[in-house]
Amino acid sequence: MRGPAVRFAFVGALVSSAVSLVVLGAASAPLTQEPRPVTQQQRPRKVASPPGTNSAATQPNDKAAPEEVAEGDVVRVDTELVAVPTIVTDRNGKPVTGLRAENFTLFEDGQPQRITNFASTEAPFEIALLLDTSGSTRPELQLIRNAAIEFVKMLRPGDRLAIVAFKNVRRGNSLEPAIQVQSPLTSDRRLIQDAINNIGTSSGTPFYDSLNRIADQVFQNSPRPEVIGRRAVVALTDGVDSSSDSDFAQAQAKLLRAGLACYLIEVETERYVEARLLKDCEDDDRLGLSEKQLQRYRRLFDPEARPELYESFCRLGQNRRLDISQKLYELARREMEDMARFSGGHNFVVADVSAARAAFAQVANELGTQYSLAYYPSNKTHDGRFRQVRVELRNVMYASVRAREGYFCRNDNSASIK
Repeated sequence: MRGPAVRFAFVGALVSSAVSLVVLGAASAPLTQEPRPVTQQQRPRKVASPPGTNSAATQPNDKAAPEEVAEGDVVRVDTELVAVPTIVTDRNGKPVTGLRAENFTLFEDGQPQRITNFASTEAPFEIALLLDTSGSTRPELQLIRNAAIEFVKMLRPGDRLAIVAFKNVRRGNSLEPAIQVQSPLTSDRRLIQDAINNIGTSSGTPFYDSLNRIADQVFQNSPRPEVIGRRAVVALTDGVDSSSDSDFAQAQAKLLRAGLACYLIEVETERYVEARLLKDCEDDDRLGLSEKQLQRYRRLFDPEARPELYESFCRLGQNRRLDISQKLYELARREMEDMARFSGGHNFVVADVSAARAAFAQVANELGTQYSLAYYPSNKTHDGRFRQVRVELRNVMYASVRAREGYFCRNDNSASIK
């Protein structure tokens, strides 16, 4: 979505624009806890499992004996915890519940790992609900509110929810889009409903910046033991960004580091947008691209071009406008698919906001039937590289598993992501 001159729109719902290149190689890491300080030992001792270990949740290749540490050795207990959201379904696609830790085998880069934390489908969830209400959504705003309220009703009493949306703030003589945390994480349903009813619309879409805000503010505190691996972002959006200062790579890195599963309800808007991109710039009903969008497109798809060639959307020909729009939408779809897949979540595509309610029901169903596995990697090297994660089922017939596909480990040789 954008301001008066630059505005993408949902079909009867959201208006949005712009995207940024998927860069999955950014240094990030999963849900982490601060490592314990290095201490000097006065006598030999055994190095035990990290605190919080579920002794019943073990893998078949675990070593039974702890490592012997000699006197004077420096002992460091690495507490980097990798959370792996996991969904199990039968051959008809229905969730399989009632499984235990011993029904799962977990691998990192092909090496078996010990499951130290396990949460069944009955454990509570913590969710940040992001509602993209930018652009010409005033006629559809109540539909968005109603769909969000229905989603809240589908959650369980112990689940906690935060509401995040966009609003306009005045800077000088103009209105600019901003991010608003309408309510922090809470299980108070009345407070949540009031927060949803108070959301408004904005003149732009700071989508990437909002994901960063969720990781930094909504989930800034370490999770309680019962919700380790059971935190998620649920976003209603078309996935295109018009006004963020950050890009997709930064948002992706922070979400992976925070261990958040991403459930995206992607509203299809491309056909509606293309028709209005071709209108004359003097037409009040036309759509355009913001300056940030045009310069982002130039950096990603036409880096050799002079910046001034992309200073004005109205100077671009119709064919050029359509080409830019198509490339940005294709990129946005890849970004959302990657965000969901790598985090262990899901991306749902809907035709318009009126269809969002059914998608919210699917999200609530998945969250209510998700297992959460967590482990301390046996590979203690912190080089910032991507590590593949694979989950397999044990003694479970005719079922399939979907889980987080990997993460970027911590890089001790570079600055941390702030």
